[in-house]
Amino acid sequence: MEKTFKYNLAGKELSVTTGKLAEQSNGSCLLRYGDTMVLVNAVASKQPKEGIDFFPLSVDYEEKLYSVGKIPGGFIKREARPSEKAILTSRLIDRPIRPLFPDGYRNDVQVIATVLSVDQDHAPDIVAMIGSSVALSISDIPFQGPIGTVNLGLVDGKFVINPDTAQRENSTLNLIVAGTEEAVMMVEASSEELDESVMLDAIITAHDEIKNICKFISEITAEVGKEKKEFEAPVVDEDLEKEIIDFAKSKMTQAIQTFDKQDRDDNMSAVKEEVITYFTEKYPEEDNITKSIKASLENIIKNEVRRLIVEEGIRPDNRKTDEIRKITSEVGLLPRTHGSGLFTRGQTQVLTVATLGAAGDVQIIDGIGDDQSKRYMHHYNFPPYSVGEARFLRGPGRREIGHGALAERALEPVLPSLEDFPYTIRLVSEVLSSNGSSSQASVCGSTLSLLDAGVPIKAPVAGIAMGLIKEGDRVAVLSDIQGMEDHFGDMDFKVAGTEAGITAIQMDIKVAGIDRDVLKQALKNAKDGRLHILDKMNETISKPKEDLSPYAPRIITMTVKPDKIRDIIGPGGKVINKIIDETGVKIDINDEGHIVIASENTELGQKAIAMIEEIIKDVEVGEIYLGKVIKLMNFGAFVEIFKGKEGLVHISNISKERINKVEDVLSVGDEILVKVTEIDKQGRINLSRKDALPEDENKDNK
Repeated sequence: MEKTFKYNLAGKELSVTTGKLAEQSNGSCLLRYGDTMVLVNAVASKQPKEGIDFFPLSVDYEEKLYSVGKIPGGFIKREARPSEKAILTSRLIDRPIRPLFPDGYRNDVQVIATVLSVDQDHAPDIVAMIGSSVALSISDIPFQGPIGTVNLGLVDGKFVINPDTAQRENSTLNLIVAGTEEAVMMVEASSEELDESVMLDAIITAHDEIKNICKFISEITAEVGKEKKEFEAPVVDEDLEKEIIDFAKSKMTQAIQTFDKQDRDDNMSAVKEEVITYFTEKYPEEDNITKSIKASLENIIKNEVRRLIVEEGIRPDNRKTDEIRKITSEVGLLPRTHGSGLFTRGQTQVLTVATLGAAGDVQIIDGIGDDQSKRYMHHYNFPPYSVGEARFLRGPGRREIGHGALAERALEPVLPSLEDFPYTIRLVSEVLSSNGSSSQASVCGSTLSLLDAGVPIKAPVAGIAMGLIKEGDRVAVLSDIQGMEDHFGDMDFKVAGTEAGITAIQMDIKVAGIDRDVLKQALKNAKDGRLHILDKMNETISKPKEDLSPYAPRIITMTVKPDKIRDIIGPGGKVINKIIDETGVKIDINDEGHIVIASENTELGQKAIAMIEEIIKDVEVGEIYLGKVIKLMNFGAFVEIFKGKEGLVHISNISKERINKVEDVLSVGDEILVKVTEIDKQGRINLSRKDALPEDENKDNK
């Protein structure tokens, strides 16, 4: 039965309709916020997937261009692969809901959010995230939510919940927070060097609104929600598990405390093989005993890593909780690129390469948002050799796209404006080795490469990943976490920024009960670590190089009157193409008359400028010019007085004496003085040779 529920979210009505659409889903809802409408469906398979050790959740955020009245570009007029924005939103939905399913749940769960209508003042991604929580909560899927989500801005020093388009443009903070009524589960933010205390207040302010959203969703669930399907976690053979623990715990603890990642993995694998061999030989009649052994060993590793950190203060590589791994950095590795930076922190190593391009190299975006192009792009690659594996190379996955976007947000606030630095900028981070926080290493490598490329950034940016182990009342906040601490820990908190403040945050929390004091401590330790890393980077390079790479294009800018643009372009692009052919430059002109010329050769760039300046010269009536005869006709001669500017000398105005043929006096290629006598309403220029001749000249000679 159709039901509609309403909630006042940041002064605007959010409506949730159930029982109207997609009735075969486990849970379905239609949300409206302003004129933005999103349909969200949640479906689970009836049986668990066998033979896997992970939860098979898939989330898809479907952008439909009809939602903003667009027809897709390109030859095939339908939506194809998801946009980067859609992929990032899918990740935003996935991250806070994934920890809220029971341990051991192995049924396929799919959440699809379909954007049906978009009003740019009411962001569809936030609506989709709330809708995903509603669809799962009212379904019979064993989801342990609900969660709420808000976007928070900072406009004129005041926090704004779900800012509209105008407020977003003036905001110094773009913060998305998702959480349950009890705890924050996810944070995603970009900001303009924001102080840690302000960021903490923003997160808490967002969570206060989230609590109310969760109560609203709980009211919906109480009225229309289905009874949850029963789920029982796989039964563990406690006697076998105890026997495995007694046999393997001390050996595995010793293997865990191996400093080098590869050596540690080898030692742990050796222990696993020994344990599996021992127990499969001891209990040959037991079915699936290998699976049980592997699960028990995984629990041993997890519990020992956490116990060693919380009880004994021992991390896998013997660092203190706030200690940063050894850092080295280098610039200028690649001689023909425009800039390169190599950043190494422990066993995580990233090479970032900077490429500078012309204004025409921007990325054009065909999506449902306002942005139509990107002048700055950051791409992140994670090849299998970076973790010592051999597998197929494929295109970037969601993780790679997410990490690239995080680094992009971290650096965007410090980039110079287009007016100050008229280049398109592309950064590519190649992860060469990974053992924790390669995304933040890519932030550091990107700063190095930008400085090496001579990009005048406002300040260097560094990033660090924080972790957390929480056992009861005992809490350990970890700086610069490595892979094992991330995998078995309770929080992955990435913070990037300058010496002055935070530029980007990404946080995922796996447990409830992370309070303000813990977040405050994590932000403080992150700042201390970030400043330490910045000091190490400054030892390598502390300011942009004064000169660009000799292989980078030289950019020259100029501004002309908008009514001159058509003269520069010419009929069918004839004039501008001639300039490009003669000089080899790239030319971009906008409607305001701002011209950007990119050339690999400074002299050719200046030549293009000179050609344009000649075209846009204003012809003045009464002035005398030295022109060149370019065409003869029966009625006169056409004379070019500037590049692209020509006028007609009528036969009657060629000489002071009467002539029978134009050819009797002029030839193509002759250079002659001409006077401008008239410019008619259609812009045609009439010239006179006889009026430009000296007074005492009585005849003409060829």
